[in-house]
Amino acid sequence: GVALGAWPRVAMEAPELWVGFVGAGRMAGGLVRGLLQAGKVPASNILASAPSDKNLGAWRELGCRTTHCNLEVVHRSTLVFLATKPHILPGVLEEIRPAVGSHHIVVSLVAGVTIQTLQRLLPPWTKVLRIMPNLPCVVQAGAMVFSRGNNAGDEEATLLKSLLSSCGLCEEVPESYIDIHTGLSGSGVAYVYLFAEALAEGAVKMGMPGALASRIAAQTLLGAAKMLLETGEHPAKLRGDVCTPGGTTIYALHQLEKGALRATVMNAVEAATNRACDMAKD
Repeated sequence: GVALGAWPRVAMEAPELWVGFVGAGRMAGGLVRGLLQAGKVPASNILASAPSDKNLGAWRELGCRTTHCNLEVVHRSTLVFLATKPHILPGVLEEIRPAVGSHHIVVSLVAGVTIQTLQRLLPPWTKVLRIMPNLPCVVQAGAMVFSRGNNAGDEEATLLKSLLSSCGLCEEVPESYIDIHTGLSGSGVAYVYLFAEALAEGAVKMGMPGALASRIAAQTLLGAAKMLLETGEHPAKLRGDVCTPGGTTIYALHQLEKGALRATVMNAVEAATNRACDMAKD
């Protein structure tokens, strides 16, 4: 009899999830593609709103429902992602506030807006989480961190993590790390593109065709990153393994050290992090 008794409870524990996006830009689009490709949520259960049709066409092509009404998104979703531009968010929160109930989970992707601000502008009981994704979420290789507000418990954190793990690495962190993540990973993909471009250009200079050089550079970055993640080794250890005494790699590394690659990259992460902090104060 135990098995039969368990059936209704299972059904109750996994209610259908209705997901809404207020704002339908690039970051929201990246997340939704990750969710859809992992089969976590059917497209018909996803509703996105934006003021114009500019971005919504792409969502309709994916099979999602779209609207111009932010309130409709809140009324028809349990999990609501806020993905507007920072300066628009206060007005949007004021608009949706009356529709936010205790059953809602509100997840903000908006850069520079703190959990404290979100909680102040939404009803006091609202379950709020803040997440910072990065663009490779589009290809399920994102790096995301999230933090939870006062009313968001383990259940909400677990739900978010299980949904977002389909988009890449997903870690819960103290909110103070979010700006650092922005400088390291949000902006960091651009530093890597610059490095990939430079690698390929070096090969072009030595006589390799550009398209081939770019593909090899990209695969080199992918392979190096995969080894870091899968071996768990310190990067310095893996780097040492590649350097044979008197070999090609140590000659190349000497040039990178002369050009202060490490200090320059550290400066870049610092500059982007500081900028993220400044944007939060505006």
